[in-house]
Formats: sequence, structure tokens, C-alpha cells
Amino acid sequence: MSASPLRVAVVGVGQLGRHHARLLVGLPDVDLVGVFDLNRQRAEEIAATVKTSVLTDLAALPSQVDAVTIAVPTESHASVALPLLERGIPVLVEKPLARSVEEADQLIAAAARGGATLAVGHTERFNPAVQAARALLHHPRFIEVHRLGTFSERSLDIDVVFDLMIHDLDVVLSVVESDVESIDAVGVPVLTPKTDIANVRLRFRNGCIANLTASRISRDRIRKIRFFQPDSYVSIDYAAQELETWKLVRPPAGIPSIEGGKQQVATDEPLKLELADFVDAVRHKREPGVTGAQGRRALALAQQITRQMTMAGEAPAAR
Repeated sequence: MSASPLRVAVVGVGQLGRHHARLLVGLPDVDLVGVFDLNRQRAEEIAATVKTSVLTDLAALPSQVDAVTIAVPTESHASVALPLLERGIPVLVEKPLARSVEEADQLIAAAARGGATLAVGHTERFNPAVQAARALLHHPRFIEVHRLGTFSERSLDIDVVFDLMIHDLDVVLSVVESDVESIDAVGVPVLTPKTDIANVRLRFRNGCIANLTASRISRDRIRKIRFFQPDSYVSIDYAAQELETWKLVRPPAGIPSIEGGKQQVATDEPLKLELADFVDAVRHKREPGVTGAQGRRALALAQQITRQMTMAGEAPAAR
């Protein structure tokens, strides 16, 4: 890439995509050339807000842009991203990467053939509190996650595992360097035909256990993850971007003590950091913070979880 501004377009400017447009406009050396949405009125409103153009022909995008971010419904991720990747256009696809592992594999293969960067929008990886915690995490043995949100009409084409829990599956997989050995999951559809609340217990081959709860029908908004490891405890509040750590200090002589408290975190908007990472990855031809392969791994685990929940729901009741 030259020193000229990176020409970027946003495809899908709904609840999340509009923030892509807002933030890309503010990034240095980025030219937001336009936005596309099937809802033309919506596209015109967002374009007017960020002072860019409305794009009307996706087929013409490769000749107009250097990179694209995609925030359309999950069912359309592959159909929108594949032609771009085949033409060598770098793409950031919002999570989940695709509807299925098979579609994810198609995207990864297309990116390889086209020599294009493929990034996946797992925003919590760029949460400053998560990034600050990385150096403090050493072989956690137990992980507890709660992601509870109020009901929203967005993303109802997927269940709560793919909608919300997948954020935490990605974070957990990035921390625990081991394969998942077993899954115990239960999910319940409450307000939609799909699972709206789910609890999952993952056992990793190295002995670590992760317990995750996700709900999109809660009265409260909670987004927290806690790590328990030998001699220390690390707690992250995603929403508040707060990090708290406690550790057991063993002096050469005397009584051990517990020390810690809140750690300093330089707060920022995770989505902005994610987009900045994508732009930098494209410019310098390096891997993005969350690669297609990593997005696929989180998707594959989410798919395993939903299948396990389906099997559990179909099991005959015990007599």
C-alpha cells in the first residue's frame, strides 16, 4: 500500500455497520468512499451523517476500494465477502464469520486464492481491559463468563450462542492454549424460535474448565469474565473496561498475603481499535488481530455447542 489514504467501503449500515462508518471517517489516512445497504433510505441517512456517498452496485466495488468492512446479517456474509476476496480485496467480516464452518472454509480459501486479508469482527479482543489482562493470565484453571443483555430485534437470524456467546468463546479460545475435550450445554428459546438463553460448560484437554452464560432476554446488562489460576484471580468488566487482579504473595518469611485491586486501563472504543488494526493489517500486509482461521475456530465451537443443545433437547425424558 502507498502512503495515499486507504479507500474503504462499508456494506451494511444497520445497528452495527453505522458505527463502522462513523469510526472509519475518523481514522487517519482512511477515505470512506461510500456505504451500501439494501435499505436505500438507511444508506442515504448514514451517508449524509458521515458525509460520504451511497454505493449502489456491489459488483463494482473491487474497482472502487482498497478494503471493505461487512456488517450485513450473518446469512449474507459469504455471498457478500466471497466475490471481494476472490478479487483480492481485503475484508473485515463481522462475527460470526459465516453461517457454518463450511462457509467459513470457503471464505478462508477465497482469501488465500486472492491474496487478500480476511479479518473477523470479534470486538472484545480489542477491549482495552482484555488487552491489559493478557500479561496477567498464566494457565487459568477455571473461567466464569456472564454476558446478559436486554432483548433486541437485531441478529434474530441467529441464536444467542452465535449472537452473543461467540464473543466470549473467541476470548476464551485465545487464552486457553488447549483443545476442547467435552461440552455440556443447555439452551432455551423464550421470545424467539431460536435459543435466547444458554449455559455452556467447556472442559479443555489441559484441565481448564470454562462456564459461560449468555442471555438476550435479561433485564440487566452484564458483560464480565473472570479467570481463576494458581495463586491469582483476574476479573474483567467488558462494558466498564475495568480490570481487577488479586494474587497470593508468599514472602520468604512470615504470613502469605493477598494483594491487588483495580488496575489502570487506558479506555477506548473497542470497535475503533478493531478497525484501526484492520486498516494497519491491510497497509502492512500482516495478519489482523483476529484472523479468518481464529474466527472459524470460534464458529466451529459455537456450532458444536448448538448441536449439543439440540441433541440434549431431543433426548427422551428419564423415567
